[in-house]
Amino acid sequence: MSVNPYTQDLGPNAANFVPMTPMSFLDRTAAVFPTRPAVIHGARRYDWATTADRCRRLGSALTQHGVGLGDTVAVMAQNTPEAFEATFGIPMTGAVINALNTRLDAENIRFILGHGEAKVLLTDTEFAPTIAAALAGMDNPPLVIDIADSEGPGGDRIGAMDYEAFIAGGDPDYRGVRPTDEWQAIALNYTSGTTGNPKGVVYHHRGAYLNALSNVLVWGMRAHPIYLWTLPMFHCNGWCFPWTVTAMGGTHVCLRNVEGQAIFEAIATHKVSHLCGAPIVMNMLLQIPAAERPPFDHKVAMMTAASAPPAAVLEGMQALGFDVTHVYGLTEVYGPVTVCAWHAEWSGLPIGEQADLKARQGVRYPVLEGLMVADPETLAPVAADGASIGEVFMRGNVVMKGYLKNPAATEAAFAGGWFHTGDLGVTHPDGYIELKDRSKDIIISGGENISTIEVEGVLFRHPAVLEAAVVAKADDKWGETPCAFVTLKPNATATAEEIIGFCRDHLAHFKCPRYVVFGDLPKTSTGKVQKFVLRERTAAVSA
Repeated sequence: MSVNPYTQDLGPNAANFVPMTPMSFLDRTAAVFPTRPAVIHGARRYDWATTADRCRRLGSALTQHGVGLGDTVAVMAQNTPEAFEATFGIPMTGAVINALNTRLDAENIRFILGHGEAKVLLTDTEFAPTIAAALAGMDNPPLVIDIADSEGPGGDRIGAMDYEAFIAGGDPDYRGVRPTDEWQAIALNYTSGTTGNPKGVVYHHRGAYLNALSNVLVWGMRAHPIYLWTLPMFHCNGWCFPWTVTAMGGTHVCLRNVEGQAIFEAIATHKVSHLCGAPIVMNMLLQIPAAERPPFDHKVAMMTAASAPPAAVLEGMQALGFDVTHVYGLTEVYGPVTVCAWHAEWSGLPIGEQADLKARQGVRYPVLEGLMVADPETLAPVAADGASIGEVFMRGNVVMKGYLKNPAATEAAFAGGWFHTGDLGVTHPDGYIELKDRSKDIIISGGENISTIEVEGVLFRHPAVLEAAVVAKADDKWGETPCAFVTLKPNATATAEEIIGFCRDHLAHFKCPRYVVFGDLPKTSTGKVQKFVLRERTAAVSA
Protein backbone atom coordinates (compact mmCIF):
# COMPACT_ATOMS: atom_id res chain seq x y z
CA MET A 1 0.00 0.00 0.00
CA SER A 2 1.51 3.23 -1.15
CA VAL A 3 1.73 6.23 1.11
CA ASN A 4 0.69 9.66 -0.09
CA PRO A 5 3.93 11.65 0.12
CA TYR A 6 2.00 14.92 0.46
CA THR A 7 0.72 13.86 3.86
CA GLN A 8 4.11 13.05 5.35
CA ASP A 9 5.74 15.63 7.60
CA LEU A 10 3.56 18.32 6.04
CA GLY A 11 1.00 18.99 8.74
CA PRO A 12 -0.32 22.38 9.70
CA ASN A 13 1.59 24.40 12.26
CA ALA A 14 1.69 27.91 13.68
CA ALA A 15 3.76 29.12 10.75
CA ASN A 16 1.53 27.90 7.94
CA PHE A 17 -1.98 27.75 9.38
CA VAL A 18 -3.88 30.53 11.13
CA PRO A 19 -7.66 30.36 11.61
CA MET A 20 -9.46 32.84 9.39
CA THR A 21 -11.08 35.79 11.13
CA PRO A 22 -12.08 39.26 9.93
CA MET A 23 -10.45 40.62 13.09
CA SER A 24 -7.17 40.50 11.17
CA PHE A 25 -8.47 43.15 8.74
CA LEU A 26 -8.49 45.83 11.43
CA ASP A 27 -4.92 45.13 12.53
CA ARG A 28 -3.57 45.30 8.99
CA THR A 29 -5.42 48.43 7.93
CA ALA A 30 -4.55 50.31 11.12
CA ALA A 31 -0.88 49.39 10.68
CA VAL A 32 -0.66 50.16 6.96
CA PHE A 33 -2.99 53.18 6.70
CA PRO A 34 -3.06 54.68 10.22
CA THR A 35 -3.79 58.24 9.08
CA ARG A 36 -6.36 57.49 6.39
CA PRO A 37 -9.98 58.36 7.21
CA ALA A 38 -11.80 55.40 8.73
CA VAL A 39 -15.11 56.67 10.08
CA ILE A 40 -17.09 59.85 9.38
CA HIS A 41 -20.20 60.72 11.35
CA GLY A 42 -21.43 64.31 11.38
CA ALA A 43 -18.65 66.38 12.88
CA ARG A 44 -16.80 63.28 14.10
CA ARG A 45 -13.76 62.10 12.14
CA TYR A 46 -11.62 59.10 13.09
CA ASP A 47 -8.56 57.80 11.26
CA TRP A 48 -7.70 54.13 11.27
CA ALA A 49 -5.23 54.39 14.15
CA THR A 50 -7.87 56.04 16.34
CA THR A 51 -10.60 53.65 15.22
CA ALA A 52 -8.44 50.64 16.07
CA ASP A 53 -7.73 52.15 19.50
CA ARG A 54 -11.45 52.64 20.12
CA CYS A 55 -12.27 49.07 19.08
CA ARG A 56 -9.53 47.71 21.32
CA ARG A 57 -10.66 49.86 24.23
CA LEU A 58 -14.17 48.47 23.80
CA GLY A 59 -12.86 44.92 23.76
CA SER A 60 -10.70 45.56 26.80
CA ALA A 61 -13.56 47.18 28.73
CA LEU A 62 -15.86 44.25 27.96
CA THR A 63 -13.19 41.84 29.14
CA GLN A 64 -12.87 43.78 32.39
CA HIS A 65 -16.59 43.25 32.91
CA GLY A 66 -16.29 39.50 32.54
CA VAL A 67 -17.09 39.12 28.83
CA GLY A 68 -15.26 36.32 27.08
CA LEU A 69 -15.52 33.19 24.96
CA GLY A 70 -19.11 31.98 24.59
CA ASP A 71 -20.70 35.19 25.86
CA THR A 72 -23.12 37.37 23.91
CA VAL A 73 -23.04 41.15 23.67
CA ALA A 74 -26.10 42.81 22.12
CA VAL A 75 -26.15 46.12 20.27
CA MET A 76 -29.21 48.33 19.72
CA ALA A 77 -28.01 51.20 17.59
CA GLN A 78 -28.39 53.12 14.37
CA ASN A 79 -25.55 53.29 11.85
CA THR A 80 -23.08 55.10 14.11
CA PRO A 81 -19.36 54.75 14.93
CA GLU A 82 -20.30 52.81 18.05
CA ALA A 83 -22.25 50.23 16.04
CA PHE A 84 -19.28 49.84 13.71
CA GLU A 85 -16.77 49.56 16.56
CA ALA A 86 -18.87 46.79 18.08
CA THR A 87 -18.34 44.57 15.00
CA PHE A 88 -14.67 44.38 15.97
CA GLY A 89 -14.56 45.18 19.67
CA ILE A 90 -16.99 42.41 20.68
CA PRO A 91 -15.60 39.47 18.66
CA MET A 92 -12.01 40.27 19.63
CA THR A 93 -12.93 39.24 23.19
CA GLY A 94 -14.06 35.81 21.99
CA ALA A 95 -17.67 36.86 22.50
CA VAL A 96 -20.47 36.97 19.93
CA ILE A 97 -22.08 40.17 18.62
CA ASN A 98 -25.87 40.22 18.51
CA ALA A 99 -26.97 43.27 16.49
CA LEU A 100 -30.64 43.99 17.19
CA ASN A 101 -33.15 45.22 14.66
CA THR A 102 -33.93 48.75 15.85
CA ARG A 103 -37.50 48.48 14.57
CA LEU A 104 -38.49 45.61 16.84
CA ASP A 105 -40.86 46.03 19.75
CA ALA A 106 -40.11 45.37 23.41
CA GLU A 107 -41.55 41.85 23.41
CA ASN A 108 -39.31 40.69 20.58
CA ILE A 109 -36.27 42.42 22.07
CA ARG A 110 -36.95 40.77 25.44
CA PHE A 111 -37.11 37.32 23.83
CA ILE A 112 -33.88 37.84 21.86
CA LEU A 113 -31.91 39.16 24.83
CA GLY A 114 -33.07 36.24 26.94
CA HIS A 115 -32.65 33.55 24.32
CA GLY A 116 -29.20 34.80 23.35
CA GLU A 117 -28.24 35.23 27.02
CA ALA A 118 -26.86 38.72 26.39
CA LYS A 119 -24.34 39.64 29.09
CA VAL A 120 -23.98 43.28 28.00
CA LEU A 121 -26.22 45.53 25.93
CA LEU A 122 -24.93 48.62 24.12
CA THR A 123 -27.97 50.76 23.36
CA ASP A 124 -28.61 54.15 21.79
CA THR A 125 -30.57 56.48 24.05
CA GLU A 126 -33.10 56.94 21.24
CA PHE A 127 -34.41 53.46 22.03
CA ALA A 128 -34.55 53.90 25.80
CA PRO A 129 -38.36 53.43 26.05
CA THR A 130 -38.32 50.17 24.08
CA ILE A 131 -35.26 48.82 25.88
CA ALA A 132 -36.58 49.80 29.31
CA ALA A 133 -39.83 47.95 28.59
CA ALA A 134 -37.92 44.91 27.35
CA LEU A 135 -35.63 44.79 30.38
CA ALA A 136 -38.53 45.21 32.81
CA GLY A 137 -39.72 41.70 32.08
CA MET A 138 -36.35 39.96 32.27
CA ASP A 139 -35.18 37.76 35.13
CA ASN A 140 -31.50 38.25 34.32
CA PRO A 141 -31.07 41.52 32.40
CA PRO A 142 -27.72 42.39 30.82
CA LEU A 143 -25.41 45.20 31.87
CA VAL A 144 -26.61 48.24 29.90
CA ILE A 145 -24.24 50.79 28.37
CA ASP A 146 -25.78 53.96 26.91
CA ILE A 147 -24.75 55.31 23.52
CA ALA A 148 -25.38 59.07 23.50
CA ASP A 149 -24.90 59.94 19.84
CA SER A 150 -24.29 63.62 19.16
CA GLU A 151 -26.20 63.24 15.87
CA GLY A 152 -29.17 61.54 17.51
CA PRO A 153 -32.38 62.83 19.06
CA GLY A 154 -31.23 62.17 22.64
CA GLY A 155 -33.20 60.18 25.17
CA ASP A 156 -33.15 58.88 28.71
CA ARG A 157 -30.03 57.31 30.17
CA ILE A 158 -31.03 53.89 31.45
CA GLY A 159 -27.61 52.22 31.55
CA ALA A 160 -24.94 51.79 34.16
CA MET A 161 -22.65 54.19 32.31
CA ASP A 162 -22.04 56.04 29.06
CA TYR A 163 -20.29 54.34 26.12
CA GLU A 164 -17.46 56.87 25.98
CA ALA A 165 -16.84 56.51 29.71
CA PHE A 166 -16.99 52.74 29.32
CA ILE A 167 -14.32 52.53 26.61
CA ALA A 168 -12.18 55.18 28.33
CA GLY A 169 -11.43 52.52 30.92
CA GLY A 170 -10.23 50.12 28.24
CA ASP A 171 -6.67 49.48 27.13
CA PRO A 172 -5.80 50.73 23.59
CA ASP A 173 -3.02 48.14 23.45
CA TYR A 174 -5.47 45.28 24.04
CA ARG A 175 -5.11 42.75 21.25
CA GLY A 176 -7.86 40.39 22.26
CA VAL A 177 -8.06 36.69 21.68
CA ARG A 178 -8.07 35.17 18.23
CA PRO A 179 -10.16 32.11 17.53
CA THR A 180 -8.32 28.83 17.75
CA ASP A 181 -10.96 27.38 15.45
CA GLU A 182 -12.50 29.09 12.42
CA TRP A 183 -15.77 27.44 13.38
CA GLN A 184 -15.98 29.62 16.50
CA ALA A 185 -19.09 31.78 16.57
CA ILE A 186 -18.68 35.47 15.70
CA ALA A 187 -22.24 36.76 15.36
CA LEU A 188 -25.84 35.98 16.28
CA ASN A 189 -28.66 37.31 14.10
CA TYR A 190 -32.35 36.61 14.54
CA THR A 191 -34.77 35.86 11.76
CA SER A 192 -38.13 37.52 11.64
CA GLY A 193 -39.85 34.46 13.06
CA THR A 194 -42.00 32.80 10.41
CA THR A 195 -43.38 30.38 12.97
CA GLY A 196 -43.48 31.50 16.54
CA ASN A 197 -40.42 33.15 18.02
CA PRO A 198 -37.53 34.28 15.82
CA LYS A 199 -34.67 31.84 15.32
CA GLY A 200 -31.11 32.72 16.26
CA VAL A 201 -28.77 32.33 13.29
CA VAL A 202 -25.16 31.69 14.29
CA TYR A 203 -22.24 32.84 12.09
CA HIS A 204 -18.62 31.65 12.37
CA HIS A 205 -15.35 33.51 11.81
CA ARG A 206 -14.56 31.56 8.65
CA GLY A 207 -17.82 32.49 6.95
CA ALA A 208 -17.57 36.15 7.94
CA TYR A 209 -13.99 36.31 6.61
CA LEU A 210 -14.84 34.65 3.31
CA ASN A 211 -18.03 36.57 2.58
CA ALA A 212 -16.39 39.86 3.48
CA LEU A 213 -13.71 39.24 0.85
CA SER A 214 -16.23 37.88 -1.63
CA ASN A 215 -18.05 41.21 -1.50
CA VAL A 216 -14.84 42.75 -2.85
CA LEU A 217 -14.71 40.27 -5.74
CA VAL A 218 -18.31 40.49 -6.94
CA TRP A 219 -18.34 44.29 -6.75
CA GLY A 220 -14.91 44.82 -8.27
CA MET A 221 -13.94 47.00 -5.31
CA ARG A 222 -10.69 48.92 -5.49
CA ALA A 223 -8.58 50.04 -2.55
CA HIS A 224 -9.97 52.71 -0.25
CA PRO A 225 -13.67 52.66 -1.14
CA ILE A 226 -15.84 55.32 0.46
CA TYR A 227 -18.86 53.40 1.71
CA LEU A 228 -22.10 55.09 2.79
CA TRP A 229 -24.06 53.26 5.49
CA THR A 230 -27.60 53.28 4.13
CA LEU A 231 -27.92 49.55 4.82
CA PRO A 232 -28.60 48.93 8.53
CA MET A 233 -25.61 47.41 10.28
CA PHE A 234 -28.01 45.06 12.04
CA HIS A 235 -28.96 43.41 8.73
CA CYS A 236 -26.76 40.30 8.71
CA ASN A 237 -24.02 42.45 10.28
CA GLY A 238 -24.38 44.90 7.43
CA TRP A 239 -23.99 42.05 4.88
CA CYS A 240 -20.40 41.72 6.21
CA PHE A 241 -19.49 45.16 4.83
CA PRO A 242 -18.04 46.46 8.13
CA TRP A 243 -15.34 43.85 7.59
CA THR A 244 -15.20 44.28 3.80
CA VAL A 245 -14.61 48.03 3.82
CA THR A 246 -12.09 47.71 6.64
CA ALA A 247 -10.12 45.06 4.74
CA MET A 248 -9.89 47.48 1.80
CA GLY A 249 -8.68 50.38 3.96
CA GLY A 250 -11.82 52.28 3.07
CA THR A 251 -13.91 54.92 4.78
CA HIS A 252 -17.16 54.22 6.60
CA VAL A 253 -19.53 57.17 6.23
CA CYS A 254 -22.23 56.71 8.86
CA LEU A 255 -25.78 57.81 8.17
CA ARG A 256 -28.06 57.73 11.15
CA ASN A 257 -31.27 58.46 9.28
CA VAL A 258 -31.68 57.20 5.74
CA GLU A 259 -33.21 60.10 3.84
CA GLY A 260 -32.89 60.92 0.17
CA GLN A 261 -31.50 64.41 0.63
CA ALA A 262 -28.98 63.21 3.23
CA ILE A 263 -27.78 60.47 0.86
CA PHE A 264 -27.19 62.91 -1.98
CA GLU A 265 -25.39 65.32 0.33
CA ALA A 266 -23.14 62.56 1.64
CA ILE A 267 -22.33 61.39 -1.90
CA ALA A 268 -21.43 64.90 -3.01
CA THR A 269 -19.53 65.87 0.14
CA HIS A 270 -17.57 62.69 0.77
CA LYS A 271 -17.29 61.34 -2.80
CA VAL A 272 -19.10 58.16 -1.80
CA SER A 273 -18.22 55.28 -4.11
CA HIS A 274 -20.42 52.47 -2.76
CA LEU A 275 -23.68 51.95 -0.90
CA CYS A 276 -26.21 49.19 -0.33
CA GLY A 277 -29.94 49.19 0.23
CA ALA A 278 -33.37 47.87 -0.62
CA PRO A 279 -35.24 49.18 -3.69
CA ILE A 280 -37.05 51.62 -1.38
CA VAL A 281 -33.79 53.57 -1.11
CA MET A 282 -33.68 53.94 -4.88
CA ASN A 283 -37.28 55.14 -4.96
CA MET A 284 -36.38 57.61 -2.23
CA LEU A 285 -33.55 59.04 -4.31
CA LEU A 286 -35.67 59.32 -7.43
CA GLN A 287 -38.27 61.37 -5.58
CA ILE A 288 -35.81 64.18 -4.80
CA PRO A 289 -36.35 67.02 -7.32
CA ALA A 290 -33.37 67.66 -9.56
CA ALA A 291 -33.02 71.23 -8.27
CA GLU A 292 -32.55 69.89 -4.72
CA ARG A 293 -29.88 67.29 -5.54
CA PRO A 294 -26.33 68.34 -4.75
CA PRO A 295 -24.32 67.68 -7.93
CA PHE A 296 -21.67 64.96 -8.15
CA ASP A 297 -19.61 63.93 -11.15
CA HIS A 298 -18.60 60.36 -10.34
CA LYS A 299 -20.25 56.96 -10.68
CA VAL A 300 -21.70 55.41 -7.54
CA ALA A 301 -21.95 51.63 -7.20
CA MET A 302 -25.17 50.51 -5.50
CA MET A 303 -25.95 46.98 -4.39
CA THR A 304 -29.61 46.13 -3.89
CA ALA A 305 -31.39 43.02 -2.64
CA ALA A 306 -34.97 41.95 -2.00
CA SER A 307 -37.20 42.62 -5.00
CA ALA A 308 -35.52 43.60 -8.24
CA PRO A 309 -35.74 47.19 -9.45
CA PRO A 310 -38.40 47.87 -12.11
CA ALA A 311 -37.22 49.12 -15.49
CA ALA A 312 -38.25 52.70 -14.79
CA VAL A 313 -36.34 52.71 -11.50
CA LEU A 314 -33.24 51.16 -13.08
CA GLU A 315 -33.32 53.70 -15.90
CA GLY A 316 -33.77 56.55 -13.43
CA MET A 317 -30.86 55.39 -11.26
CA GLN A 318 -28.58 55.05 -14.26
CA ALA A 319 -29.47 58.59 -15.30
CA LEU A 320 -28.56 59.83 -11.81
CA GLY A 321 -25.12 58.23 -12.01
CA PHE A 322 -25.69 54.94 -10.15
CA ASP A 323 -24.52 51.52 -11.31
CA VAL A 324 -26.93 49.00 -9.73
CA THR A 325 -25.95 45.42 -8.84
CA HIS A 326 -28.69 42.98 -7.83
CA VAL A 327 -27.89 40.35 -5.18
CA TYR A 328 -29.80 37.78 -3.14
CA GLY A 329 -29.27 36.07 0.16
CA LEU A 330 -30.75 35.33 3.54
CA THR A 331 -29.89 35.81 7.18
CA GLU A 332 -28.71 32.20 7.23
CA VAL A 333 -25.98 32.87 4.64
CA TYR A 334 -24.35 36.06 5.93
CA GLY A 335 -26.39 38.31 3.66
CA PRO A 336 -25.95 38.21 -0.14
CA VAL A 337 -24.44 35.07 -1.66
CA THR A 338 -25.74 35.27 -5.23
CA VAL A 339 -25.23 38.08 -7.70
CA CYS A 340 -26.70 38.91 -11.07
CA ALA A 341 -23.24 38.90 -12.64
CA TRP A 342 -23.40 41.33 -15.53
CA HIS A 343 -22.17 40.67 -19.05
CA ALA A 344 -20.83 43.59 -21.06
CA GLU A 345 -23.01 42.78 -24.07
CA TRP A 346 -26.15 43.18 -21.95
CA SER A 347 -25.46 46.89 -21.54
CA GLY A 348 -26.37 47.46 -25.19
CA LEU A 349 -29.86 46.01 -24.79
CA PRO A 350 -33.00 48.14 -24.38
CA ILE A 351 -33.55 49.22 -20.77
CA GLY A 352 -36.58 46.96 -20.42
CA GLU A 353 -34.56 43.88 -21.39
CA GLN A 354 -31.76 44.97 -19.07
CA ALA A 355 -34.26 45.21 -16.22
CA ASP A 356 -35.57 41.71 -16.97
CA LEU A 357 -32.03 40.35 -16.82
CA LYS A 358 -31.16 42.32 -13.69
CA ALA A 359 -34.31 41.03 -11.98
CA ARG A 360 -32.72 37.59 -11.76
CA GLN A 361 -30.97 36.62 -8.54
CA GLY A 362 -28.17 35.25 -10.66
CA VAL A 363 -25.26 32.98 -9.86
CA ARG A 364 -23.37 32.01 -6.73
CA TYR A 365 -20.75 34.16 -5.03
CA PRO A 366 -17.21 32.80 -5.53
CA VAL A 367 -17.25 31.49 -1.93
CA LEU A 368 -20.61 29.72 -2.19
CA GLU A 369 -19.83 26.16 -3.20
CA GLY A 370 -23.26 25.07 -4.36
CA LEU A 371 -26.45 26.71 -5.64
CA MET A 372 -29.39 24.91 -7.22
CA VAL A 373 -33.12 24.98 -7.76
CA ALA A 374 -34.41 21.51 -7.03
CA ASP A 375 -37.32 19.35 -5.97
CA PRO A 376 -37.63 19.86 -2.19
CA GLU A 377 -38.26 16.16 -1.59
CA THR A 378 -35.80 14.42 -3.91
CA LEU A 379 -33.25 17.27 -4.23
CA ALA A 380 -33.15 16.55 -7.96
CA PRO A 381 -32.37 19.79 -9.86
CA VAL A 382 -35.23 21.13 -11.96
CA ALA A 383 -34.85 21.64 -15.68
CA ALA A 384 -32.93 24.79 -16.63
CA ASP A 385 -35.80 26.08 -18.73
CA GLY A 386 -36.80 29.23 -16.85
CA ALA A 387 -40.20 27.69 -16.12
CA SER A 388 -39.82 24.61 -13.88
CA ILE A 389 -40.23 25.72 -10.28
CA GLY A 390 -38.35 24.26 -7.35
CA GLU A 391 -36.84 25.30 -4.04
CA VAL A 392 -33.55 27.21 -3.89
CA PHE A 393 -30.78 25.28 -2.14
CA MET A 394 -27.28 26.36 -1.09
CA ARG A 395 -24.15 24.84 0.44
CA GLY A 396 -20.73 26.10 1.35
CA ASN A 397 -18.60 27.88 3.91
CA VAL A 398 -20.88 30.91 4.03
CA VAL A 399 -23.84 28.97 5.32
CA MET A 400 -24.60 29.43 9.04
CA LYS A 401 -23.46 27.09 11.79
CA GLY A 402 -27.14 26.56 12.58
CA TYR A 403 -29.94 27.88 14.77
CA LEU A 404 -29.04 28.60 18.40
CA LYS A 405 -30.62 26.13 20.85
CA ASN A 406 -32.83 24.69 18.11
CA PRO A 407 -31.41 21.37 16.89
CA ALA A 408 -34.65 20.31 15.20
CA ALA A 409 -34.79 23.45 13.05
CA THR A 410 -31.08 23.12 12.26
CA GLU A 411 -31.48 19.50 11.19
CA ALA A 412 -34.44 20.36 8.98
CA ALA A 413 -32.62 23.30 7.39
CA PHE A 414 -29.67 21.07 6.42
CA ALA A 415 -31.56 17.92 5.40
CA GLY A 416 -29.86 16.12 2.54
CA GLY A 417 -26.62 18.07 2.88
CA TRP A 418 -28.04 21.31 1.50
CA PHE A 419 -29.41 24.45 3.13
CA HIS A 420 -33.12 24.73 2.39
CA THR A 421 -33.93 28.40 1.76
CA GLY A 422 -37.70 27.98 1.58
CA ASP A 423 -37.68 30.25 -1.48
CA LEU A 424 -39.09 29.02 -4.77
CA GLY A 425 -37.51 29.81 -8.10
CA VAL A 426 -36.46 28.70 -11.56
CA THR A 427 -33.16 28.13 -13.34
CA HIS A 428 -32.72 29.81 -16.70
CA PRO A 429 -30.86 28.10 -19.57
CA ASP A 430 -27.75 30.19 -18.83
CA GLY A 431 -27.68 28.91 -15.24
CA TYR A 432 -28.97 32.08 -13.62
CA ILE A 433 -31.66 31.56 -10.98
CA GLU A 434 -34.74 33.71 -10.49
CA LEU A 435 -37.08 33.71 -7.49
CA LYS A 436 -40.78 33.22 -8.13
CA ASP A 437 -42.38 32.97 -4.72
CA ARG A 438 -41.67 32.53 -1.03
CA SER A 439 -42.86 29.30 0.40
CA LYS A 440 -42.93 30.76 3.89
CA ASP A 441 -45.16 33.68 2.89
CA ILE A 442 -42.67 36.19 4.20
CA ILE A 443 -43.44 39.80 3.26
CA ILE A 444 -40.40 41.94 2.40
CA SER A 445 -41.29 45.57 3.05
CA GLY A 446 -38.60 48.18 2.66
CA GLY A 447 -35.95 45.50 3.07
CA GLU A 448 -37.51 44.23 6.31
CA ASN A 449 -38.92 40.71 6.67
CA ILE A 450 -42.44 40.51 8.08
CA SER A 451 -43.94 37.23 9.22
CA THR A 452 -47.57 36.88 8.17
CA ILE A 453 -48.10 34.40 10.98
CA GLU A 454 -47.02 36.96 13.56
CA VAL A 455 -49.38 39.60 12.18
CA GLU A 456 -52.24 37.11 11.94
CA GLY A 457 -51.67 36.15 15.56
CA VAL A 458 -52.27 39.74 16.63
CA LEU A 459 -55.34 40.09 14.42
CA PHE A 460 -56.88 36.99 15.99
CA ARG A 461 -56.53 38.69 19.38
CA HIS A 462 -58.93 41.44 18.36
CA PRO A 463 -62.30 40.74 20.03
CA ALA A 464 -64.27 41.29 16.81
CA VAL A 465 -62.10 39.11 14.54
CA LEU A 466 -63.18 35.58 13.66
CA GLU A 467 -60.66 34.77 10.96
CA ALA A 468 -57.70 36.57 9.44
CA ALA A 469 -55.12 36.07 6.75
CA VAL A 470 -52.26 38.38 5.76
CA VAL A 471 -50.54 38.52 2.39
CA ALA A 472 -48.19 40.83 0.55
CA LYS A 473 -49.58 43.65 -1.55
CA ALA A 474 -47.34 45.30 -4.11
CA ASP A 475 -46.34 48.81 -3.10
CA ASP A 476 -44.48 51.41 -5.17
CA LYS A 477 -42.61 52.77 -2.17
CA TRP A 478 -41.98 49.75 0.07
CA GLY A 479 -41.89 46.97 -2.52
CA GLU A 480 -44.42 45.00 -0.53
CA THR A 481 -46.73 45.90 2.32
CA PRO A 482 -49.03 43.77 4.54
CA CYS A 483 -52.66 43.47 3.49
CA ALA A 484 -55.07 41.84 5.95
CA PHE A 485 -58.21 39.96 4.97
CA VAL A 486 -60.54 39.72 7.95
CA THR A 487 -63.80 37.91 8.74
CA LEU A 488 -65.65 39.46 11.69
CA LYS A 489 -67.57 37.50 14.29
CA PRO A 490 -71.38 37.43 13.93
CA ASN A 491 -72.95 40.73 15.02
CA ALA A 492 -69.49 42.21 15.65
CA THR A 493 -68.35 45.50 14.10
CA ALA A 494 -64.98 47.05 13.46
CA THR A 495 -63.49 49.49 11.02
CA ALA A 496 -60.25 49.14 9.11
CA GLU A 497 -58.83 52.02 11.14
CA GLU A 498 -59.68 50.23 14.38
CA ILE A 499 -58.04 47.01 13.21
CA ILE A 500 -54.88 48.82 12.10
CA GLY A 501 -54.78 50.78 15.37
CA PHE A 502 -55.07 47.54 17.34
CA CYS A 503 -52.13 46.09 15.42
CA ARG A 504 -50.05 49.21 16.06
CA ASP A 505 -50.63 48.72 19.78
CA HIS A 506 -49.20 45.20 19.66
CA LEU A 507 -46.66 45.16 16.85
CA ALA A 508 -43.73 47.11 15.56
CA HIS A 509 -45.39 49.65 13.28
CA PHE A 510 -43.63 48.49 10.10
CA LYS A 511 -45.28 45.08 10.54
CA CYS A 512 -48.83 46.44 10.70
CA PRO A 513 -51.25 46.03 7.81
CA ARG A 514 -51.77 49.13 5.70
CA TYR A 515 -54.94 47.72 4.20
CA VAL A 516 -57.82 45.73 5.73
CA VAL A 517 -60.44 43.95 3.63
CA PHE A 518 -63.54 42.50 5.31
CA GLY A 519 -65.34 39.38 4.11
CA ASP A 520 -65.20 35.58 3.97
CA LEU A 521 -61.84 33.96 3.27
CA PRO A 522 -61.43 31.61 0.27
CA LYS A 523 -60.63 28.09 1.43
CA THR A 524 -59.79 24.64 0.15
CA SER A 525 -62.02 21.65 0.79
CA THR A 526 -59.94 20.91 3.86
CA GLY A 527 -60.43 24.40 5.28
CA LYS A 528 -57.00 25.86 4.42
CA VAL A 529 -57.00 29.53 3.43
CA GLN A 530 -56.07 30.00 -0.24
CA LYS A 531 -53.51 32.74 0.07
CA PHE A 532 -52.74 32.76 -3.63
CA VAL A 533 -56.33 33.88 -4.23
CA LEU A 534 -55.93 36.66 -1.67
CA ARG A 535 -52.68 37.82 -3.27
CA GLU A 536 -54.52 38.14 -6.58
CA ARG A 537 -57.25 40.18 -4.88
CA THR A 538 -54.79 42.72 -3.51
CA ALA A 539 -54.47 44.27 -6.97
CA ALA A 540 -57.97 45.68 -6.56
CA VAL A 541 -57.44 46.89 -2.99
CA SER A 542 -56.94 50.61 -2.47
CA ALA A 543 -56.81 52.90 0.55
